[in-house]
Amino acid sequence: MKELFARKKLLIAPGAFDGLSARLVEQAGFEAVYLSGGAVARSMGVPDIGLITLSEVIERAAQVVPAVKIPVIADADTGYGNALNLIRAMQELERVGVAAIHLEDQVTPKRCGHLEGKEVISLAEMEKKLEAALASRTDADFAIIGRTDARAIHGLEEAIRRGKSFARLGVDAVFVEAPESEAEIDKIARSITEVPLMINMFKGGKTPLLPASRLEAMGFRIAIFPSETQRAAIHAMKEALSLLKRDGTTEAMGDRLATFQERDKLVDLAKWEKLEQQYLRSVREDK
Repeated sequence: MKELFARKKLLIAPGAFDGLSARLVEQAGFEAVYLSGGAVARSMGVPDIGLITLSEVIERAAQVVPAVKIPVIADADTGYGNALNLIRAMQELERVGVAAIHLEDQVTPKRCGHLEGKEVISLAEMEKKLEAALASRTDADFAIIGRTDARAIHGLEEAIRRGKSFARLGVDAVFVEAPESEAEIDKIARSITEVPLMINMFKGGKTPLLPASRLEAMGFRIAIFPSETQRAAIHAMKEALSLLKRDGTTEAMGDRLATFQERDKLVDLAKWEKLEQQYLRSVREDK
């Protein structure tokens, strides 16, 4: 993960919310996958306002990590509490094999970075939380990304001040959430140069969408696209269900559905059938 961060190239990490969506990200040729906290929450039928727990996030991460060979960047929200809660979260996320996490300075419970009504803790408290995170990791290759949501509450200058402070503490990357113009994005890139920078790209949020080439030229090294896979899935499921309700069949969109064979290939059915043949069927035949 750190090798990918260190390149003079933008790492694009599309969002995933379960093993299947993560497998699709890998199959599409991306080098990393982003386990989006907001997408995980919505997949459970709740909004991204801090309702999911550490245990639920760990359970989902434990499904996603072994489904792919590419590294997983996980949304660790605020660490699910104070510095001690954060240490426990770090231990659990390392245990299940996540390659990187981002930690934010919102109060607990947090809100989606592009919703109104956010609050942030003091810089001093966030510095202590990041110090705890950095001191408690057991794998030096486990990447910690410091995120600030201060732009919406205290303005861009304070967000940049916090980002620079996170960099001085030794985080592996900095993520200033929700800049509101291309000029603000550019100022962040010019102001925080000590560590790689992450940015969040999705349509409908506070941050304007910029092409990957432009972000790379500005100096960003990681771009997460958290909701595209889930929004595409929502749209397709609604269409299929509407057709099924109207016609009693989905044949009208049959050419846009994955085939039976494509579905099973995606989850390596052939590999499991081979293992079944090797370890189970011979035993049954002997009986």
